[in-house]
Amino acid sequence: MTRVLRDRNAGLYLAGVVVSGFGSSAMWLASGIWVKDLTGSNGLAALCVFALWAPTLVGPVLGTLADRTRRRPLLIGTNLGVAALLLALFTVDSPGSLWLLFAVLLVYGAAGVVHDAAESALVAAAVDSSLLGDFNGLRMTANEGMKLVAPLAGAGLYAAYGGAMVALLDAVTFVLAAGLYALLRVREDGPEPPPDGLRARVAEGVRHLWGRGSCARSSWRAARRCSSRVSTAP
Repeated sequence: MTRVLRDRNAGLYLAGVVVSGFGSSAMWLASGIWVKDLTGSNGLAALCVFALWAPTLVGPVLGTLADRTRRRPLLIGTNLGVAALLLALFTVDSPGSLWLLFAVLLVYGAAGVVHDAAESALVAAAVDSSLLGDFNGLRMTANEGMKLVAPLAGAGLYAAYGGAMVALLDAVTFVLAAGLYALLRVREDGPEPPPDGLRARVAEGVRHLWGRGSCARSSWRAARRCSSRVSTAP
């Protein structure tokens, strides 16, 4: 672990993973509580998590962005775009404005799919091959750790200061992540067209996902978990 943290690129990349991982997970539980407070509906609260997970159903299409563009600029642009989008949530203060929250969450989830694909693809270019084994272990640990810590932190911040402050903190983490990725010293070659055609690769990915049905089941289970958690919110 020490070798990884001493390496400039690996350390910056890992910090970016932690910060962006926090940003990607902080909103999902808080958004459900936010909707429950405004409407009193557990069903609408559960739709927040469904909106976040639904873009994984078209993951093969979204993931092609990481194959067709340079990954570092894509990561920077995605983080900055989501940060700007989250500021729109400052206007959500009544049931009539909830459509904006759901729209932001849907784009938020889609950006997360693109971000994960680009982040995974950039590792080989950003981190020395001798460090990849240890680095990938730390990266997975950091990602999973943020999925546990960030939703609870977001819910606590919501309870203390409201949804707008959660959105602001979330936006700040995405800006910080963009800055960390911008500091990486990476030489990327231009993307090459897929040998079997872009349409064929997307179709294969879609068939794999729909054949197994794993993403749909994950979205449904996540929505049910959110509904059960926010049902006890005051």
